[in-house]
Parts: sequence; structure tokens; C-alpha cells
Amino acid sequence: MEPVPEILIFDDPYSLAAGFAEWFHDFTSEKSIVNVALSGGSTPKLFFEILSKQYSHKIDWSKIHFFWGDERCVPPDHEESNFLMTRQNLLDRVNIPAHHIYRIHGESSPKAEAERYGDLMKHLLPQTGNFPAFDLVILGLGTDGHTASIFPGQMHLLKSDRFCEVARHPESGQQRITLTGTVINNATNICFLVAGDGKSEVVAEILNNTGNWEKYPAAYVQPNAGVPGSLRWFLDRAAAGGLRE
Repeated sequence: MEPVPEILIFDDPYSLAAGFAEWFHDFTSEKSIVNVALSGGSTPKLFFEILSKQYSHKIDWSKIHFFWGDERCVPPDHEESNFLMTRQNLLDRVNIPAHHIYRIHGESSPKAEAERYGDLMKHLLPQTGNFPAFDLVILGLGTDGHTASIFPGQMHLLKSDRFCEVARHPESGQQRITLTGTVINNATNICFLVAGDGKSEVVAEILNNTGNWEKYPAAYVQPNAGVPGSLRWFLDRAAAGGLRE
């Protein structure tokens, strides 16, 4: 039986990001090396800003290694780059070693980059069941139920035996590099950061197992470790509005 996810609800997006920053500080303080896959989006941006302003001297950045859960196939200075957003709001503001930052090369050939990044993880991360095992994967949630860059209609990416795959945005057609569901679920800890009432219906269907939950890729995120508390949903009250009491 799958463990029940831990659900933490905050008043607003800022308090959500602040609560996760505090959790992240405590989580990293207990480990000697921390391998993290980051997410893009507005709530992670708030989280990065809080980390850089309030935790720049409280966290030992020398033991943290940053990877990305997905990236748009754009150059690293492009306004849509997840790496650029992270660099501007966190990486340039804290004392993290440059060689601990492993960005996805969105400017490269998508297929070749998916293979390169998969090989990188294979050599740098500990393995569990022949797949890379992150200490923490941070995820967002789209209004269509996608997470990382695994969209509805591309469910094969959840079970792929590759570490990374090339995905395509269903509306814009933009190509993206994404971790597969197999790698995401191989993480020891997974945390969703979700804010806004525009996400409330999808959140409710996934966490209540109602409606169209089966079509949402995010519904299939479940750490293989199966340890209670290994899957956490950090929500603001708006995003949690449809949950059962």
C-alpha cells in the first residue's frame, strides 16, 4: 500500500515558500552531501529568493549539488530558461561552488543533450536499482496536471527506462528535456510546491483520487522507497481549496 503523502498548507505563496525554505534548511543540515533536482516556476522563484536573502549564511552550500528536473530547449540566457531564473535568484547570490551546478544544456541538440545529462547523472549520483537516486526532487504542478515536463498524453515518459527524455509542450510544440518518471520516483524525497486557485481542482482530484486524476502525470509521482513522509505537498490555501477536510 502506498504511503499517504504529507500535506502542508500555508496561508499564501510567500509563506509556502518560506515554509519550504525552512524545511530545506533543516533537511540539508542533516546530510553530508545533498543532490537536488530543481524546478522552475513562480513558487520556486520565491523559494530561491528567500533562500538567498535569509539562508545564504545558514546553509553549507559546499555540500549541495544542484541538478534540474527539466529545462526548455533554449540558451541559458533566454528569458524562458529555468537555469537563468535560478541563477538570477539564487546561484549568483550564495556561495555555492560552480562545479556543483549541473545545468541542462538547452541550447544543444535535444536528443543528444538528453543522453548527455542522463550519462552525467549516472556517473555523479548514487544508484538505486540501476537508476540515479536524488536526495530530493522539487516539482511544480501545471493546471493540466503535468509535472517536470511530463505532460498528459505523454505518459510513456513516466515509465521510460531512460534517465532523461525529450518532451514536447502540447500547445506550443516547444521541446524540453525532462527527467523521466522512473528517475523522479527513484528519489528519496519528493516535494511538490503548488500555489494558486488555478491549481486547486487538479490538486483535489490527485490527492482525493477523484475526477480525472488518472490522466494527470503528477498523480503517478510516488517515491519507490515508500517511506511515510517521503512525498510532501506544500500548498497555499488557494491551491488546497478543493481538498477534503
